[in-house]
Amino acid sequence: MKLTPDDTILFTIAGFGLNATIVFTWIVMALLTAASILITRNLRPDVPPSRWRTVLEAIVLTIQGQINEISAQPDRRLLYFSGTLFLFIIVSNMLAIVPGWHSPTASLSTTAGLALAVLVAVPLFGIGSRGIGGYLHSYMEPNIIMLPFNIIGEVSRGISLAIRLYGNVMSGAVIAAILLGVAPFFFPVVMDMLGLLTGVIQAYIFAILATVYISSATAEPEPESRPAKEQT
Repeated sequence: MKLTPDDTILFTIAGFGLNATIVFTWIVMALLTAASILITRNLRPDVPPSRWRTVLEAIVLTIQGQINEISAQPDRRLLYFSGTLFLFIIVSNMLAIVPGWHSPTASLSTTAGLALAVLVAVPLFGIGSRGIGGYLHSYMEPNIIMLPFNIIGEVSRGISLAIRLYGNVMSGAVIAAILLGVAPFFFPVVMDMLGLLTGVIQAYIFAILATVYISSATAEPEPESRPAKEQT
């Protein structure tokens, strides 16, 4: 039983095997790109919005609302980054109900790549908001002794993101395989519904955690409180 799509080779081009992770990742990217182009191709004030455009606007406004609740300084670029993560993960997970579909998020290489993107985005957003000096100084707060611990904490965030997403997707695949062997007629429907719910939750959690990490890097440090002078 192959649980990870990395083990499934679909095509071989010039001696290079393309596994299911690579192929289905590009399929998700193509679907998202094509849907965006088709929905927004008539994006003009004089054209009434279609149903799909209304759905897309509702998704964007919902994501923006979540970012505004988390970040003290909402950045439009954060909407693009976190929104892309959310849409990629949720589409990858929800298409798992399609027969023969191999979710790219069931591969540790994909989840590690997404976590690495967050690790790179955190300092980029932090430097862009606070300057390179202000951002690097945050690693030495409250004092320079905390420098190595803050660096370890930053790296552990990315590792936890990758393991969290990969573990949840893989656990669902393992449970589904076991239940299919026990009762192949009843449990597939239940597991499909549970898989859809889990996929939505995991996409939301991953995007929210990425937003929280980036927001903490872009937030301005609070001014140190000074003790009041003692009255004589």
